[in-house]
Amino acid sequence: MSDTVTKAGLTIDSALARFVEDEVLAPLDRDAGDFWRGFAAILAEYAPRNRALLARRDDLQAQIDAWHRSRKGQPHDARAYRAFLEEIGYLVAEPDPFTIGTRNVDPEIATMAGPQLVVPVLNARFLLNAANARWGSLYDAYYGTDALDAPAAQPGGYDKARGRAVIAKVRAFLDGAVPLASGSWADLAGPDAIPLADPDQFVGATARGKMFVNNGLHIEVVFDPESPVGQDDAAGIADVVLESALTTIVDLEDSVAAVDAADKLAAYRNWLGVIRGDLSETFEKGGRQMTRCLADDVEAGDTTLPGRSLLFVRNVGHLMTNPAIRLPDGSEVPEGIMDAVITSAIGAHDVRGLGKWRNSRAGSIYIVKPKQHGPKECAFTNDLFDAVEDLLGFDRHTVKVGVMDEERRTSANLAACIHAVKDRIVFINTGFLDRTGDEIHTSMHAGPMIRKAEMKTSAWLTAYEARNVAIGLRHGLSGKAQIGKGMWAAPDMMADMMAQKIGHLKAGANTAWVPSPTAATLHATHYHAIDVFERQKELGESPGLDALLSIPLATGTNWSEAEVREELDNNAQGLLGYVVRWIDQGVGCSKVPDIHDVGLMEDRATLRISSQHMANWLLHGVCSKEQVMDSLRRMAAKVDEQNAGDPGYTPLVGNEDGPAFRAAMDLVFKGVEQPSGYTEPLLHAWRQRAKAS
Repeated sequence: MSDTVTKAGLTIDSALARFVEDEVLAPLDRDAGDFWRGFAAILAEYAPRNRALLARRDDLQAQIDAWHRSRKGQPHDARAYRAFLEEIGYLVAEPDPFTIGTRNVDPEIATMAGPQLVVPVLNARFLLNAANARWGSLYDAYYGTDALDAPAAQPGGYDKARGRAVIAKVRAFLDGAVPLASGSWADLAGPDAIPLADPDQFVGATARGKMFVNNGLHIEVVFDPESPVGQDDAAGIADVVLESALTTIVDLEDSVAAVDAADKLAAYRNWLGVIRGDLSETFEKGGRQMTRCLADDVEAGDTTLPGRSLLFVRNVGHLMTNPAIRLPDGSEVPEGIMDAVITSAIGAHDVRGLGKWRNSRAGSIYIVKPKQHGPKECAFTNDLFDAVEDLLGFDRHTVKVGVMDEERRTSANLAACIHAVKDRIVFINTGFLDRTGDEIHTSMHAGPMIRKAEMKTSAWLTAYEARNVAIGLRHGLSGKAQIGKGMWAAPDMMADMMAQKIGHLKAGANTAWVPSPTAATLHATHYHAIDVFERQKELGESPGLDALLSIPLATGTNWSEAEVREELDNNAQGLLGYVVRWIDQGVGCSKVPDIHDVGLMEDRATLRISSQHMANWLLHGVCSKEQVMDSLRRMAAKVDEQNAGDPGYTPLVGNEDGPAFRAAMDLVFKGVEQPSGYTEPLLHAWRQRAKAS
């Protein structure tokens, strides 16, 4: 760092120190010296513990690798394998029966069910869009996507034929969600008399129409007979607006490229802006300058409804360090500890009521903690959050935690992980990509894995998804916390999303990730169709642990050269398409075309599964280094073609010595040795080189 200051023995980037002192601490009337001394004390205690936990990960992985290598060529012995995992402490004993004790949780998390957005903190415009996605037009969502089975809108303004199809679709939705005492919403003559089958569904009049509620979610019917839509509508209905993204995760982790003090400062500043309520972004759209701010609350009769999503903040995991702060010995600060302290200090503005609105009306701060391996790491997070609360003068368990069930050791010990944070947990969820990446890495030496597409129907994944819900329900999360499911990655394929994502509700999840505000509005209709909390009461016991521990080995498979090439191409294209934006442009999440030119919302988890899968096949001789390089080179040309319209894009072809292509190579050829198969160490190193040049 070129410009630093020393505080309590810590060497801190000057701009970050000024931000913390002037913008975070000063409005809280906190003494900066006391804060830095307290922060330094936390680091003195928790940085060594953090390192010890990472060393334990490496030790367990080394023992598992050795076990598999010693049995090379033998059939997998599931019983002996489980006994071995118990012997080395990878599997721990189930805790005695317990129920979580989390208190002071907002209804959006505890008692309401609805969509959840994840948004990169570094993009202020996306962040504002996500926070404002609490409410979304169902008319717009159907009109502009393939979720409506009707001819596409014709160019040149409002297409009345498409509009009539939208109106018919939404009227049918209203008949199901807010049924009339008799007849259909399609026959409604106006706003004056709406005879509901259940009058309690009426909440009150709004400035634009009338508000109703179903399954805890609100529906605003907007009446405007003078509008282009309403003037052709017998009832004068101009729109139907749904309460959509109840919660949003503001992400400092997988969807951002934050590798130094400047990046972290930008992240923390946006988090502060959205918590204070004064974040805004000016941009050009359609030749006009526009400024986006946070939405106001919604008034419905005597009821005030939040106008914005309830915000979580996702800190980084335990692995990475950051040069923004250096410890007295000169080493980089553990980034997860830095995030815990600074994002919580920013959250104190909300706890103290200093913002324009309250994020948490229950007085809590919600932190999602990713990539934890097992109950001891969860216990570490619990202790760390205790220390942060003491530093900031919070009541115990003000800082809540969401535990992402995305690592194999956490999945296998999920009840014990929940127990470790049982008085502050507000969230568990599943995620296919990271969980599969860890599945491959943990069993890297067991043999070649099945093809990536086959993973989605494998025994371990089915057990993982079902166990997550069942274990959460067994320990009392229903009505107190979220049980979530992962992302629908294709934002342009809303018809498919509507057909498939309702399965998350049927599985008992009371939230699931969506890639856009429009997707949130469409997905919200699922929560009107199914009462998730009633569905949770119907679910049975979880599958056993043996199914979860089954390894997705391609035993006895002999792929053709064409099949190997197809798999390598698929992985290489996804790898390069994401890496080139991460390394060269610092874009951590964007819609990246896949090998079939379908746009997918990709974050760092995509790299983990693709690179680990290629590394596994390379290790076991399914493919050669030459075949991998052939795929990388051919897919580099395809990725260049897909990005031809981006003026800021640096081509991969002819630039194999550039940081993006070399990062992609490292992710594959050094994949076996990466800690837990994570991509962050290599990505950060190459991004820092790219920024320096």
